[in-house]
Amino acid sequence: MKNYNDLILRTMTQLIAFILLGFSVYLFFAGHNSPGGGFIGGLMTAAAFILMYITYGFDNMSKVLPINFRAVLTIGLLVATLSGIGAFVFGEPFLTQTFGYFNLPIMGETELATAMIFDLGVYLTVVGVTMTIILTIATDQKEDSQEQAGM
Repeated sequence: MKNYNDLILRTMTQLIAFILLGFSVYLFFAGHNSPGGGFIGGLMTAAAFILMYITYGFDNMSKVLPINFRAVLTIGLLVATLSGIGAFVFGEPFLTQTFGYFNLPIMGETELATAMIFDLGVYLTVVGVTMTIILTIATDQKEDSQEQAGM
């Protein structure tokens, strides 16, 4: 049976997912100086991915976005942990952050903070955990129905 609302759903999903992903990047970069950061940025990214999975289906999205979200989770935990341990190299306590101003070619003088590295780890961890949980629940239901059908 053809769903006649597919065209509207697919068109709006493209627009909304683009806005969600753009806003999540903004929140990620704004996070170490103002509200936002890796956690809410990761949730926004996961929300965009989930919307696309709901609209286009698991099989299609797995082809378009062949991401192992468990690996993303692991990499995020490593980045967050290593960013905290990095302070030990300079004789500082765990998770001590610092910042500096650097002259970058296109952006000019820009503040870079080590807190952003930790935020990146949190961002990747939140995306990995959220997507792993949602996709595990979604695919588990499909496996249960196949078992009941005798496949």
